[in-house]
Amino acid sequence: MKASVDDIIERIKYAKEAELRIYLGGSPGVGKTYRMLQDGNTLRVKGVDVVIGYVETHGRNDTHQQISGLEIVPRKKIEYRGRLFEEIDTAAIIARKPQLALVDELAHTNITGAVHEKRYQDIEDLLAAGIAVFSTCNVQHLESVHDTVERLTGVEVRERVPDTFFNLAREVIMVDVSADELRERLRAGKIYRPEKIEQSLNNFFTHANISLLREMALREVANDLEQKDKEQRKSQSSAASSEKVMVAVTDEPNTRGLIRYGSRMAGRINAKWYVVHVESIDLRQRTPELERSLSENIKLAKLLGARV
Repeated sequence: MKASVDDIIERIKYAKEAELRIYLGGSPGVGKTYRMLQDGNTLRVKGVDVVIGYVETHGRNDTHQQISGLEIVPRKKIEYRGRLFEEIDTAAIIARKPQLALVDELAHTNITGAVHEKRYQDIEDLLAAGIAVFSTCNVQHLESVHDTVERLTGVEVRERVPDTFFNLAREVIMVDVSADELRERLRAGKIYRPEKIEQSLNNFFTHANISLLREMALREVANDLEQKDKEQRKSQSSAASSEKVMVAVTDEPNTRGLIRYGSRMAGRINAKWYVVHVESIDLRQRTPELERSLSENIKLAKLLGARV
């Protein structure tokens, strides 16, 4: 951060397009929010107009202390089923017109009644308004790794971010600690409430799962750097890539794993990719369930950036 702070300030203040930076971790509790706030404070001291759009401290004192010097845009209160919930107030942030907004938990699903279903869509609005955004995400929330995470850890992650949005990030910053240190943080009550600690240690936060997710996060950051390097070389040479990826899909639900694999393959080789479905002559054989499944497959392919 210190080595490139002047470059970041230059981009935030004078770039034609607002930039997105994502702090990526392998698991909750590695320090993504703390690092984002720390960098936000560094930029504020250097003269950048920084606000907090949405941050969760989860009761962590160190994280809470990083908030004290930053302006907070009040959250929007939404009533749902007799309870009040708080979400990011995108309109208020746009009206405030900061140069940089800090928005935690990229994969968050908004409560019913919010302007958008997902928080990354709120961030899209901020970027479109010319406001740079720093945000946080865990690798298991990326859409394209959903099947791999579920297969390796046995955990289905329901809140997910499309890779097409993730790839908009100008920078992806890896925030990491060792598996042993993360489990110690969990035991010390720095990640979850006391009643969830033992269950978490024995389920999601096993040494094997943490190691796998750390490796996946490291690969994601490495792939991101490689992709950006390829794009830079391509723009410098003006040579268009001739490689393409095509995925043939059916109306079966298990096709979604193939779609995600195709997305990751196309990303690694910086190729355009296509999803193709061939209609059966006898449409009478398709049940309403298969119709819905095909619709979901096509929706996922478009979400991941394929031409269908």
